[in-house]
Amino acid sequence: MRSLNRLKWLHAFEATARHGSFTGAAQELGVTPAAVGQLVRSLEDWVGHPLLHRTRSGKARLTLVDEAQEALHDITQGLDKLETGLNKLRGRRARSVVVVTASQVLMMNWLMARLNRFSETHETIDLRLNVTERLMDVSHGEADIGIRCGQGGWPGVNKTWLMNEEAILVCSPRLVPTTKIACSEWLATQKLIHDDTPHPGANFPSWHDVLSTVGAPDALESGLHINSTSAVILSALSGRGVAIVRYALVKQLIETGQLVQLHPDHRWPLSWSYYLVTPQQSMRHEVNVFHDWLVQDVASDKA
Repeated sequence: MRSLNRLKWLHAFEATARHGSFTGAAQELGVTPAAVGQLVRSLEDWVGHPLLHRTRSGKARLTLVDEAQEALHDITQGLDKLETGLNKLRGRRARSVVVVTASQVLMMNWLMARLNRFSETHETIDLRLNVTERLMDVSHGEADIGIRCGQGGWPGVNKTWLMNEEAILVCSPRLVPTTKIACSEWLATQKLIHDDTPHPGANFPSWHDVLSTVGAPDALESGLHINSTSAVILSALSGRGVAIVRYALVKQLIETGQLVQLHPDHRWPLSWSYYLVTPQQSMRHEVNVFHDWLVQDVASDKA
């Protein structure tokens, strides 16, 4: 009798071997590093010996023991065959479905309107959305195509640059008088909203950087600290204070008058860009159609 637990063990082991860490595997699988470690240890208990060398330092803290090297190749092929079998179960009906993945804040504030436009002109292609904050494993079929924001160093996928990103200042129009939109003294008196979401390698500006650039007196770091970009934007919309945000995420809100851009002459370029990511193997026709359409749609914004 087959054991589904063993399949979970193998999935965790294969991801850990590729990433060289429980943390990297956990981000891919959407669980905690402790959970991945427990699954791998269960597999080691079952086979009766360690499968990984564990070190406390170095780029790859977890490496395969010699006995596991050949087995990993078979396990990876087996997991790929399982994914192929699942796709075959979907059969012809899957040919008109494109699974798109993106973060919640990007989906709601940037992508949704584009998806609506695509559906209006491509009635035979259904879009299925997978909204998640973790990086979906596009290379192994969790999604057909993803939109990611970062430095672009994601292994195992093809990527297409869409656009650069920058940070700007925003607040609710109810909060700021028209004459104060570019007033440094007024800004220094406002509650500052801090986005504590990690932005690794983005060169995301601090409030100290921003206030210094616009010539405003530095403020205390107390303000309102939030560890969710979506919640930062919602707080700005509700008039809770002034926020530093990524421009693409609030562009539509500014155009509709729901947010006001403060000090519009100042923008802070980020080291992050937006990319389309796809599997390295050939894509189905409808995925190519969506990929090319989105690239063109974004390019038309910049024309």
